[in-house]
Amino acid sequence: MTMTGVTEPDVPGGGAPGGPWWWARRRSLVLDASLAVVSAVECAAEGVSFAHSSGIPVTLGMGFGFVVGATLLLRRRWPIAVVLIALAVTPAQMGLVLGVASLYTLAASDVPRRIIASLAVMTGAGTLIVAFIQTHHDVVRHGSSPSAKWGVVAITVLVAVGLTAPPVLLGLYVGARRRLVETLRERADGLERELSLLAEKAGERAERARIEERTRIAREMHDVVAHRVSLMVVHASALRSVVRDDPDRAVGSAELLGDMGRQALNELRQMLGVLRTEPAAGGAARPAEPVVRPVPAVTERSAEPDGDGPYLAQLGVLVEQSRAAGMAVSLSEEGDRRPLAAPVERTAYRVVQEALTNVHKHAVGATTLVRVAYRAEEIAVLVENGPPDGQPSAGLPSGGNGLVGMKERVSALGGGFVAGPSRSGGFRVSAVIPARV
Repeated sequence: MTMTGVTEPDVPGGGAPGGPWWWARRRSLVLDASLAVVSAVECAAEGVSFAHSSGIPVTLGMGFGFVVGATLLLRRRWPIAVVLIALAVTPAQMGLVLGVASLYTLAASDVPRRIIASLAVMTGAGTLIVAFIQTHHDVVRHGSSPSAKWGVVAITVLVAVGLTAPPVLLGLYVGARRRLVETLRERADGLERELSLLAEKAGERAERARIEERTRIAREMHDVVAHRVSLMVVHASALRSVVRDDPDRAVGSAELLGDMGRQALNELRQMLGVLRTEPAAGGAARPAEPVVRPVPAVTERSAEPDGDGPYLAQLGVLVEQSRAAGMAVSLSEEGDRRPLAAPVERTAYRVVQEALTNVHKHAVGATTLVRVAYRAEEIAVLVENGPPDGQPSAGLPSGGNGLVGMKERVSALGGGFVAGPSRSGGFRVSAVIPARV
């Protein structure tokens, strides 16, 4: 609440923290009470002279002076009123402490400057007039010379300025300093709140980044493990049935199982390598950053993923592995094959890989078509299978995360993903990915 024009914090009951009524602190109350006692004693003493000169009882004059001086206790609550009281008793030549202290309090408050200037000028003018009259009366009574008149003017001006200017200037300085400190304190509080919010947001961003990284790692592991292990399970089932009747075919299937296991280990090793840290300058550890390189030339028979992950040039190998597992799958490419950014090629490859894995799990023996279209600004991938032919399932578990992971991958690159049943009774998975990331 505002008591002296200086803003102080509100508290229940109308008081200020730590002090009663309009005082912010108890020591402020003690100071004002002490000044009020000094002012009251001074005005009471001056009330004796006033009583003699005005012809009123001395007791009444002293009582009047005591009450007037005691009003200094209200200087923080009503500074303008106290200044007006001091101005009103100036003709009675009382209230020196009252006038100086009230002017200082008024100047230090948040009262508009024009009001402060007006009251200061009125107080100075009143003091000047009263001092001039009293000094001139004393000079005339003791005899005067022409040069004494200029002395009277000089003395009265000095008295008026000395009793008015210093308290006003000091009050203006203290008030400006107080407001500056309050502004700096508010700014510091605001900066502290802002830093706290920034710290909270940084923590949220870090937590969100950790969640996204965990999701990405889980998605990569799902793609690698689900596809490779699904093919290994299918080949293991076929190997058990042909090991006695066709040993040569069983040997080929065993070699293929070993190749698939090695490929899965290589992909897992590459993926987990992202989690490793390398020392940065100054000894601090920082995550190893993958480098995006141009797509290398990969032959159709190559089975080793290179660099940052598998590429579209390896789709032929992927399709051959599914064929070796007994799936009737065909690969069709449209447009001119060209190198694309590693995230685009990796995402397109994973979509085809996961779609073929789902066919192995849910549509054993179904005829499957894989189509890749290279367009000017995008690449389109389609994997569509027909209805299953009734062969027994390999008993592969399904966590329901394959389609979700594919959609997350494609959406992260700004592409579109659609999956659902086809008119032929099978299932269709399609994705359109921007060629530029």
